[in-house]
Amino acid sequence: MSEIEREAMEYDVVIVGAGPAGLSAAIRLKQLDADISVVVLEKGSEVGAHILSGAVLDTSGLDALLPDWRERGAPVTVPVRKDRFYMLGQGGELRIPNTIMPPLMNNHGCYIVSMGNVCRWMAEQAEALGVEIFAGMACSEVVWGEDGRVKGVVAGEFGRNPDGTPGPNYEPGMELHGKYVFLSEGVRGSLSKEVMARFDLSKGREPQKFGLGMKEIWEIDPEKHREGTVVHTMGWPLGRNAGGGSFIYHLDNNQVYVGFVVHLNYENPHLYPYMEFQRFKHHPMVAELLKGGKRVAYGARAISEGGWQSIPKPVAPGMALLGCSAGLVNVPRIKGNHNAMLSGIAAAEAAHAALTEGRAGDELSAYETALREGPVGRDLKRVRNVKPLWSKRGLMASLTLGGFDMWVANLTGWNPLGTMKHGKSDAESTGEASRFKPIDYPKPDGVLSFDRLTNVAYSFTNHEENQPAHLTLKDSSVPIAVNLPKYDEPAQRYCPAGVYEVVREEGEEPRFVINFQNCVHCKTCDIKDPSQNIHWVTPQGGDGPNYPNM
Repeated sequence: MSEIEREAMEYDVVIVGAGPAGLSAAIRLKQLDADISVVVLEKGSEVGAHILSGAVLDTSGLDALLPDWRERGAPVTVPVRKDRFYMLGQGGELRIPNTIMPPLMNNHGCYIVSMGNVCRWMAEQAEALGVEIFAGMACSEVVWGEDGRVKGVVAGEFGRNPDGTPGPNYEPGMELHGKYVFLSEGVRGSLSKEVMARFDLSKGREPQKFGLGMKEIWEIDPEKHREGTVVHTMGWPLGRNAGGGSFIYHLDNNQVYVGFVVHLNYENPHLYPYMEFQRFKHHPMVAELLKGGKRVAYGARAISEGGWQSIPKPVAPGMALLGCSAGLVNVPRIKGNHNAMLSGIAAAEAAHAALTEGRAGDELSAYETALREGPVGRDLKRVRNVKPLWSKRGLMASLTLGGFDMWVANLTGWNPLGTMKHGKSDAESTGEASRFKPIDYPKPDGVLSFDRLTNVAYSFTNHEENQPAHLTLKDSSVPIAVNLPKYDEPAQRYCPAGVYEVVREEGEEPRFVINFQNCVHCKTCDIKDPSQNIHWVTPQGGDGPNYPNM
């Protein structure tokens, strides 16, 4: 418990994060009992400000939560009309017929959406039911009960000096206590990470795996726009250097989402994920689509990719992990929002049953059962071997063996390959620089491709500079003494926002510089640093990206 004295507020359920999981939980709790007190705390300047997703939405979660979402005016209005998969080479493409893809890969019946706008709308539904939502309220600490349970969180702390001491306008924030606390912080949330370590929730599970997703919104020539078209690609430019692929989604208003995902288990520390994305846009198929258009927004976000094998124990005394905090993305489908919503519903129902019985602060074991045995578990179990196959044997093995495994699982519910293991963490997968050749990336042309700092301006990111850096080093000597000679300090390249630099000035030793003001909160550094020396913590509330339509 912190020595700083703070006021406390009591709730039945405290929810950290106003994403699809947290908001679904809040709505479901109020549907079950209007008298349950629920608060949602969001670190972004507004709900949706930090939401970044593809996104093609499987509406199964929304259907379960708010079956009349169409009548309520949900911003879910662009149905998928055309679904295409391509294997890219440097100068051309080969379409993969939809008929050979397992049925679960079919996107028809889904919708192209801005998940930021969906969450803004969900927040309105929650508030109409009596949920209290506070944006700009970063949760900086876990409040622990005397019995060791998660009792609540500290939110709304502002005004610390860069050295961490309270400044002249310091506000200590408040403690928000709950009979249950739901952590729905998204991928690699700082409180979730702390709680998982305290209770050893990943014991007996495979390491969580991650990807880095980068996305731009483009306004294109109306003659090239095909509303409702979904395109996914694999292959070039990554080749054998890394797993991953792209997405191009035609939403309304002559806009397209152009995105690129790089799996973070790549070995070559010279790989530059952001520049792979920029190079991808020069493929003839993509360049022709974007010609004459303009980029209007940019963002990046880590994606949980471990799937079924990597789901931690999602409960501990007084606490439950929801959505991407538990790692519920279906990797081959590139979808997780439906599972996030379903996890929120399941957690709410378990908490409501416990509160009805007069319980508080215990483990919501019914939530774990519902998560593993319900629709989320069924969704993830049948695709569980695609990611480890891709990691260990490459793209073609993932397409053939993984496709076969998914086909059989789709038809019978049984995976003939059993449950494959992931093995190393993404940080441990990083190889030494001496084993690999540097990669020569073409310079961005300022028309189709852009340098990082120019693009970060289109994420509308802002951090108040007179605060402690939220990107912390366990040992400040490691970047230069260890990571630079051994791995050519890959933080210079894996960060999609140009936060980390190795500065060399004549006559002086290299310096490691952290430009935390650029951070888009993707968490890649916390995941991929080969020395696991970078620890991401939340900055003060409201800081970070301000995504308009992601």
